[in-house]
Amino acid sequence: MTALEVGNLSGLVAIFVAIMVGPPILMTIIGFAVKKNSPNGAKVCFIIGALYLIIGLGICGTLLS
Repeated sequence: MTALEVGNLSGLVAIFVAIMVGPPILMTIIGFAVKKNSPNGAKVCFIIGALYLIIGLGICGTLLS
């Protein structure tokens, strides 16, 4: 029955946090990099990043609580 025991889950929490805030930060950086050449593309990157953050905080936050 030792296969069913759960050990330290701090790595799992770190993965959830990385999934929750990693892509929105990356999309924001890409948005600022593209802003001069393509303002509409930057706006799309910012909107996608914000939506991902809202959805990620909702789903991952629910799983973590």
